[in-house]
Amino acid sequence: MSNSSDSTKNQASKHPVLEVADLKKHYVLRSGIGWSARKKVYAVDGVSFSIRAGETLGLVGESGCGKSTVGMSLLMLIEPTGGTVKYNGVDITRTSKQALRQYRRHMQMVFQDPYNSVNPRMTIGDIIAEPLTNFKAASKRKRQARVQRIIRRVGLKEEHIGKFPHQMSGGQLQRVGIARALALKPGLVVCDEVVSALDVSVQAQVLNLLMDLQDEYGFSYLFITHDLSVVEHISHRIAVMYLGKIVELADRRALFENPLHPYTRALLDAAPVTDPRHRKKRLLLSGDVPNPVNPPKGCRFHTRCPFAIERCRIEEPVLEKADTGHFKACHIDDLQQ
Repeated sequence: MSNSSDSTKNQASKHPVLEVADLKKHYVLRSGIGWSARKKVYAVDGVSFSIRAGETLGLVGESGCGKSTVGMSLLMLIEPTGGTVKYNGVDITRTSKQALRQYRRHMQMVFQDPYNSVNPRMTIGDIIAEPLTNFKAASKRKRQARVQRIIRRVGLKEEHIGKFPHQMSGGQLQRVGIARALALKPGLVVCDEVVSALDVSVQAQVLNLLMDLQDEYGFSYLFITHDLSVVEHISHRIAVMYLGKIVELADRRALFENPLHPYTRALLDAAPVTDPRHRKKRLLLSGDVPNPVNPPKGCRFHTRCPFAIERCRIEEPVLEKADTGHFKACHIDDLQQ
């Protein structure tokens, strides 16, 4: 897996393509006689961030922390409970269905499971052309020509156009998903665990393809993953989620060299080290992730944090600037104590 140069990673524009403010998604659980008793799952509970043109924002955290819910809420595949999502300055959470349909031309998604995200009865060519057909983006002849160009660009052959999904490997089918997402030339692509089901060698190919396509077309990514090595390879900035909230947001290098939140540090310490001579004191977490139906008061991480003080149990920290471009939601200033 080749590393991108820092100069390439700093080419993102300062103009925000996406602005998310206080995004929430709560699921109501109904139980009891007559469905009278109600509880909520706080899947996403007040998430804010922005993504600039040509930038990749990595969103990382444990399974169940709300990463995929954030991605689907941005595209209105599930309706947010609260907050705003602005694409190029327009709040799409308050637009009509017709207007939202037009914005979806510019916001596409690549899903985690390449087999379950396509219609098994459609050919590869029809799958890639489907967004063009839905939005009447071009004539039939031009659609065919665009499909041929895109399929070559993602590393497949024109002979694959007439095949069906079951005739493709996982890596090939994930390339089809990428080609489908790029067919309309979107401004933002949400990638939800797009390499987690692939072999390591295929992961590297797909990641490098995504980065090359970004350099060529200039679109932005929200890259959702639980794999720190992947997010380090592809991201300009990284947001760390825990139990429905972002606890740290920073430039890729700053986050890996100087994590300011105990949870981020624990994630980095948990990553395996290839050199057996390189040993360091690791921050180990105890206990399990709390139930999102009844999250802890104060800081949601305090039940597992070895640095927690009384303030952490009472007062919920807000995500605020700790350094230039580096934000954290933590009451602790020194993690070396």
